[in-house]
Amino acid sequence: MAETEKQQPHPDHHDEDVHDANYQAPPEKTIEEIMAADQEDESLRRYKEALLGAAQTEKIVVEPNDPRKVIVKKLALVVEGRDDMELDLTGDISQLKKQLFVIKEGVQYKVRIDFIVQREIVHGLKYVQKTSRFGMPVVVDKMKHMVGSYPPKKEIQFYLTPAEEAPSGTLSRGTYSVSSIFTDDDKHIHLEWDWTFEIKKDWA
Repeated sequence: MAETEKQQPHPDHHDEDVHDANYQAPPEKTIEEIMAADQEDESLRRYKEALLGAAQTEKIVVEPNDPRKVIVKKLALVVEGRDDMELDLTGDISQLKKQLFVIKEGVQYKVRIDFIVQREIVHGLKYVQKTSRFGMPVVVDKMKHMVGSYPPKKEIQFYLTPAEEAPSGTLSRGTYSVSSIFTDDDKHIHLEWDWTFEIKKDWA
């Protein structure tokens, strides 16, 4: 099973890059508290209704046996003109390193994260990944994206990063190890996983 959401700050090497030590997240509020606030502001009330949708009138629980508010389902590498390369994040994530993505050098690609939000709204989701050459501790690339705040929905929601360019040239080819983390302003670790890809001269 995937790792469960941890409710305490995660003291590993990601923390300095993921969380601003000077930032204080606002207090967590339930959907009921959000809807009850500022009722006299008509435009704000309409905005909250549009944001929350069905979640304002019913408790949305997609997977009743899973206590997490955020369930990360899939990571995909998206390259225009090619089928998405996908990692299933719902199983044994310790085995993901055995799945090797092949990326052609110099191509433009995006990372897509598919996830479910249930029970309560989540604030300030972030996706962070660190990339290093396989077997070497030196980080060669960091990616940090503010994903945003999401209400509970019955459908899978997703975040697509801006385009990145794969490195190119003889020295850039080879296998890379990636550490990814999906977290939020309250330092909840929704999922943390490692995976690998290989830069080649061509797709084959």
